[in-house]
Amino acid sequence: MTVLLVTFLAALLCPSVHSGVSSVDWCYHKPACNFNTWSQIAPQFCNGSSQSPVNIVTTNVQGNPNLTSFNFTGFDDNSTFLSITNSGDSVVVNLDDEKMTVQGGDLPGLYNTKQFHLHWGNGSSSPGSEHTVDGKQYLMELHIVNVHSKYNGSVAAALAANDSTGLAVLGFFIEGTNEQNKTKSWDILTSFLTQISFSGNSTTDIMDQITMDGLLEGVNRTKYYRYQGSLTTPNCNEAVIWTVFKDTIKVSQDFINRFSTSTFFKAIPSVLTTNNFRGVQPLNGRVVTSQEVKPSSATTSTISIITVLLLSSLCWL
Repeated sequence: MTVLLVTFLAALLCPSVHSGVSSVDWCYHKPACNFNTWSQIAPQFCNGSSQSPVNIVTTNVQGNPNLTSFNFTGFDDNSTFLSITNSGDSVVVNLDDEKMTVQGGDLPGLYNTKQFHLHWGNGSSSPGSEHTVDGKQYLMELHIVNVHSKYNGSVAAALAANDSTGLAVLGFFIEGTNEQNKTKSWDILTSFLTQISFSGNSTTDIMDQITMDGLLEGVNRTKYYRYQGSLTTPNCNEAVIWTVFKDTIKVSQDFINRFSTSTFFKAIPSVLTTNNFRGVQPLNGRVVTSQEVKPSSATTSTISIITVLLLSSLCWL
């Protein structure tokens, strides 16, 4: 397959998922078009009331017993990674959505897994996750994009339908570690970055080398936060059920640094891709939910002691 054909296929697969078929000129790195301006240059959705990402305040999270385990199909299949592309604002890995699906976890049906992409700061020296937890921003964030099966794999159709459940995005925080032996899959993934340095570059060499499970090794996928939100790039369509996992992916600091030193924005002259994240947006009354947390035995004992003391004090009244 020629490079031109690969690039053409990538163009068909990538923009409709990551950028929401954006009709505006937006960016991360220039004052005239960075995320602080998106509500003005793409007001139809970017100025909405259910925007993403958000800061998750753990003390405000409400319990939801319906947030059960997911069923991941094809996440252990090494034939599902079709290509890796520099989209001009991120690194996007296109997946075989006929083999990869997600259901369960209180999602309203079966979702086909289209791709994943990443957001980062400036290597291991500056954080770049989109979501934050109690104000903490992590080094990177990985987003797995899934489209409801009723749209037959078409993200554009889901967005055109203005369906708030059309997409389900799984978000994973990434932290640095020095335990390189545990991040072999990330070594393989990031080794392709030098082949896709510039916007539009794409390669299929990634095929048959990695699995999604390999990249998510060690992450407990039964504990997560849930809220209703949007795409985090223009046009910022409010069509996303967000799942943000509590456990982090541990990746070697060296591999994290490769993202901000190997790829370039869609810019002339070329500018290294750094800080490609949108700032947190107001919740505007939305509620973040999670699995119900039972009080610890120590907490229960404390409550019991307080109750006894209160009852005893009533006897003296």
